[in-house]
Amino acid sequence: MGRNGDDEDADVGPSSTNAPLLGKGREDSAAYGTESVDDARFYMGVELSSLLNTGDEGLTEDEAARRLEMFGPNELKVKEDNMWLKLALEFVQPMPMMIWAAIAIESIETYIHQSMDGLVDVIVLVVLQLLNVLVGFIEEMKAGDAIAALRESLKPEATVKREGRVYVINATKLVPGDIVVLGAGGAIPADCTMREGKPIQVDQSALTGESLPVAMFTGAEAKMGSTVTRGEIEATVTATGSHTFFGKTADLVQGVDELGHFEKVLREITYILVAVGFLICSIVFIYLLSIRVDFWEVLAFNVVLLVASIPIALRVVCTTTLALGCHELAAEKAIVARLSSVEELAGMTILCSDKTGTLTLNKMVLQKDLPTFVQDITREEVLKCAALAAKWWEPPKDALDTLVLNAVNVSSLNDYELVDHLPFDPSIKRTESTIKDKRGNVFKVTKGAPHVVLELSSNKGTIGKEVEKVVLELAHRGIRSLAVARTKGSSDEFEFLGILTFLDPPRPDTKHTIDCARDFGVSVKMITGDHRAIAVETCRTLGMGTNVLGTEKLPLMKAEELEKATTLGRDYGELCRKADGFAQVFPEHKYLIVEALRQQGMLVGMTGDGVNDAPALKRADVGIAVQGATSAAQAAADIVLTAPGLSTIVTAIVTSRKIFQRMKNFVIYRVACTEQLLFFFFISCIFYHPSQYNAAWPAHFAIPVIALVTITILNDGTIISVAYDNVHASMMPEKWDLNILYIVSSAIGMTALASSVLMLSSALQSGDPESTWRQLGLPAMSYGEIQTLIYLKISLSDYFSVFNSRTKGWFWSRAPSAILVGAFIIATGASTLLAVYWPFGNGMQGISWELSGYCWLYVIAWAFIQDAGKVLTYMLLQWLGWIENVKVIDEKKLKKYTESLLDVEVE
Repeated sequence: MGRNGDDEDADVGPSSTNAPLLGKGREDSAAYGTESVDDARFYMGVELSSLLNTGDEGLTEDEAARRLEMFGPNELKVKEDNMWLKLALEFVQPMPMMIWAAIAIESIETYIHQSMDGLVDVIVLVVLQLLNVLVGFIEEMKAGDAIAALRESLKPEATVKREGRVYVINATKLVPGDIVVLGAGGAIPADCTMREGKPIQVDQSALTGESLPVAMFTGAEAKMGSTVTRGEIEATVTATGSHTFFGKTADLVQGVDELGHFEKVLREITYILVAVGFLICSIVFIYLLSIRVDFWEVLAFNVVLLVASIPIALRVVCTTTLALGCHELAAEKAIVARLSSVEELAGMTILCSDKTGTLTLNKMVLQKDLPTFVQDITREEVLKCAALAAKWWEPPKDALDTLVLNAVNVSSLNDYELVDHLPFDPSIKRTESTIKDKRGNVFKVTKGAPHVVLELSSNKGTIGKEVEKVVLELAHRGIRSLAVARTKGSSDEFEFLGILTFLDPPRPDTKHTIDCARDFGVSVKMITGDHRAIAVETCRTLGMGTNVLGTEKLPLMKAEELEKATTLGRDYGELCRKADGFAQVFPEHKYLIVEALRQQGMLVGMTGDGVNDAPALKRADVGIAVQGATSAAQAAADIVLTAPGLSTIVTAIVTSRKIFQRMKNFVIYRVACTEQLLFFFFISCIFYHPSQYNAAWPAHFAIPVIALVTITILNDGTIISVAYDNVHASMMPEKWDLNILYIVSSAIGMTALASSVLMLSSALQSGDPESTWRQLGLPAMSYGEIQTLIYLKISLSDYFSVFNSRTKGWFWSRAPSAILVGAFIIATGASTLLAVYWPFGNGMQGISWELSGYCWLYVIAWAFIQDAGKVLTYMLLQWLGWIENVKVIDEKKLKKYTESLLDVEVE
């Protein structure tokens, strides 16, 4: 550590291994975790000179256990909610509170009137409450378990040295002061300082986006989340968990905590329907009191009417639909961490993607272009010399050795003998080998950075400018260079032979994926920490456009400033929207770009794999962590891909749009049902007076509370089947246009309302022999039978409305799923049986099978009228230009897209 001017005694002195941490600056144990006047000297209140003064044997097991208890495990903080508290809070949300109010009022009325009918009402309301809360809660918990299981399966490991013994442990057990052994291909498990040893190469692309490794010497600081690509060295852990650079960057993620887009839409729909419901119920309440109906009876009826009419099951059904969608996505290798992100994925209009490891393979691939600078030298000869500069009979040590050894026939090198080898040294930026051929001739070969190799070459004077020009030109095209030279004859002077060109290429399926995303109305933008020239070349290769901007036009703001900034869309939104990509960005820039686009009203997705992507992943409407992503990226993301590349996203988009369509169909249905129920009882209570038709009948029309609750349980309970319905995905991003939704719902709901009012009017006149009712040969009915008939009619109309709500065309234009048909049979069958054999009393009486059959025929006839009204409404909206005739993806089209992606992956 002395090379960087740090304490030269920090890594010596075995006696310091078990030295008490307290007394080296702070005597009081309460000082742990407090801030120091000089923060650089302390780690969580402990003086660094004592904490990191670890001897060559490493910590003892006892000391490691003590430090683990003091500083906690080496893992990021994960916000975990108390399951029971969360369940309890579900019972006190606005919708459940309304049901509690109904239960309380019914209980009071039951006590006052000592009525068994009221007790039945209370029991049924309690059942409704439990169904409403528990189904949604269970589905959310099941969906959340998927990502928890994923995190559990990704346990990191570390090679640690304790008490002179080197072994592998769970990396979460590392503590500050531990000695870890870092080797090629291994992840750096915590922030640490290099001890004495040869330099190593470290890939920091997960932190910085830079695809090439950097050299680290004794005393250098390596960050958690990086990977060793070459070399081996011991290092002392300096920080763990949230105190690492990795953890501190991830802390920016914790600042993002707001309602998802879907939750906002559901709340808006609910608030509007509740407001309309309160208005209607208030009018009915005042009117019934004015005609001297019992106060508690009026209150109970109105509260339950409100409960039955407003969309209590809206969140439950949508949650179930989303949870089932999560299982579908899991089968497509996409694990969902947040339910509402499925809806947001369906509406995503812009996808911002990290480059390294996401759009590209994150490994070097040799290019065909190989400029040579010696007359008559061939490409094959240059590649052979490059291979001889490595130990060709051993497994490749790094990406560059892999590059050249894969480009030649290794067996052809068996005629050569390696006399001496200088491995890659970051300080000289080249490798060198002394070779003897089968004739006994000895020569040297070297490969390395072009400017370094050029300085060693005897032909520098004649080719120097040309080499520099070529290297510069390649750099502008985003292509990396590796120079190759060899000695000529017995001379020790190198001759510059040629330049190998290589780059980190796009994944085989990336271009096709981006093309598919465009077809689906999603614009893809690249955001990378790599050089602009490389980003431009990658964009050009992928056909994304080459308007790639640097960060000169974007401010580097602190996390606190970004979280509070409300003018990013105004100041930078247009700039971000027009750009095809951004290069050389920091995590804060990625966050800013995503938020600026969001503030412009766009639904933004973000893909990434590194900790530098985590803040933007969390800020985006849909954060997508790709395969192999760091735990920070996975924790921040809404969706975690378990298959390589972006092709899974296309399938996920299509699946999410089908899920969105199911939810939209249900919302249209539920709003239509609310309109029918609310306005029917508003009209029937105020404008229809049964006593005018029969003096023994009440002054106003109503059906008992138990009937209203039964309608809600049967119809909303079985309507969960829409989660399994057959739907088509839209070719364009989905969005909630609530005005259009209300118009279509009204066309369906008001038709059902008209048919219900007409039936009530006819049924009340059934006692008149001259009425239309009697002319049709139907019998006169009692008031209790009329109530039951209306109960059956409303229940049947509600479920027939499901079929009319699920298509824009005629309801037979797309076949429903077997599950939906099965649920329809169960709900309507149960309603019919209840109507014929009404068991709950409350003044209602069972009707004949003949009457129930008539009701069925009546509802079916009106279902066709209802569907015609819906079709005409959509046609009118299209004619007015309020909606577009958006194409849908049929199953054959979807299969073609999927197969084409698979073909590309195979190639």
